[in-house]
Amino acid sequence: MSLRLRLLLAVGAVALLALFVADGATYRLLERSLMSRVDASLQAVDRGVNGGGPFERGGGPRFGPGGPPLNPDVGNIAAGTYFERRDSSGNEIGTAVPARLPGGQEWSPKIPGNASSLVRSARQSAFFFADSTEAGGPRFRVRVSRAADDDLVIGGVPLGETFATLHRLLAIEVAVSLAALLAAFAIGWWVVRLGLRPLRDVEHTATAIAGGDFDRRVPGADARTEVGEVARALNTMLARIADAFAQRDATEAHLRRFVSDASHELRTPLAAVTAYAEMLEHPGAPAEDVTRARQGIRSEAARMEHLVADLLLLARLDEGQPLERKPLDLVAVVGQAVDTAKAVGPQWPVDIEASEPIEVTGDELRLRQVFDNLLANVRSHTPSGTATTVTISKNGSDAVVTVADRGPGLSADDAERVFERFFRADPSRSRTHGGSGLGLGIVAAIVGAHGGTVDASATDGGGTTITVRLPRSS
Repeated sequence: MSLRLRLLLAVGAVALLALFVADGATYRLLERSLMSRVDASLQAVDRGVNGGGPFERGGGPRFGPGGPPLNPDVGNIAAGTYFERRDSSGNEIGTAVPARLPGGQEWSPKIPGNASSLVRSARQSAFFFADSTEAGGPRFRVRVSRAADDDLVIGGVPLGETFATLHRLLAIEVAVSLAALLAAFAIGWWVVRLGLRPLRDVEHTATAIAGGDFDRRVPGADARTEVGEVARALNTMLARIADAFAQRDATEAHLRRFVSDASHELRTPLAAVTAYAEMLEHPGAPAEDVTRARQGIRSEAARMEHLVADLLLLARLDEGQPLERKPLDLVAVVGQAVDTAKAVGPQWPVDIEASEPIEVTGDELRLRQVFDNLLANVRSHTPSGTATTVTISKNGSDAVVTVADRGPGLSADDAERVFERFFRADPSRSRTHGGSGLGLGIVAAIVGAHGGTVDASATDGGGTTITVRLPRSS
């Protein structure tokens, strides 16, 4: 069953229930009103009889001069009312006056023999319904009351007109209710169709997206309605899915480029090893060639081992493998890297500036590798004699380490890409002279794993400044 049909059935059920309650209440109110009027007219019988009505105690009915019994309109008794009087034993006094309807028919109600028992004390009365004594006659509303002289006064009003009025009301209510129900269905169909239009838009959008239109979005997200909330939620979901696909595509592209670069980096040492192996296989090769081949194989194997180690480290960092976390004195870690750089490359003077100890939380070995790589990058890509200044300071909740050299520097475009893996800024950074191009990529990965950032910029007066920011422990 469709949602539209379920909504229409729900609207119809509510409308039907409301109409049923309204019709029932209207019918009952009119019935009570009509019966109250009938009961009021029956009370007039008692007043008319006790106030000098057409009966006299101990005799027959009062007659007009040579005519029939007095008209029942005497006193307060309404025309068309049946009435009679009985003594306390239930015997009729005089002749009962039948109810005469406008057509001339006369009818009398069936009065039960125990009518006197219905009234148990003076001035008390009882109401009940009774059928007509004649076949096909109307139903009566009857009132039995006790007069002051202990006689019973019985009055009855035929209910033909009352029931006819109620039947006409019932017929009108049924007709109006059916018309109102049909109108409710028609209006409900139009309203539901209008209200479900945004859902059809959602359906069409979903179909378009399934067909490959991933930039499509659900309309109506600005509406302050339930459908608008659904549209906003769907658009948010679609935007996140699109971002996820974009990230996946970027990751796949990055992975393909990474594998291609890694394969290219390994190709050179593998080719060299192959060439050196062929030299060893050559019969009668001179001793110096054999020695050179052996040394070359060891050198290229070490180079491949270093490259593979770097690739393995990057892979582990990309997988989010946890690093050791412990409080460290960042000044001491950087100082050790500076001391090593001075020993390895004394031709590149390095100064360190730090005014106070700064504590960070992290992996000491990996953070030491960050600063070793930065200083090794200076030695690899600046001429001998290039001075470098390493500064350690605080900036808010961050510890900031800057490595500023006075070398040739980088262009703005190179500074943005210098931390990409296998990136080389100029031809001098070749695979035979400038390393694998993974040093700064490893720096960025380790710093990112510690929740920090790293960037490159031009040094005032010429050169390159690498800035590392790490969150401080306190």
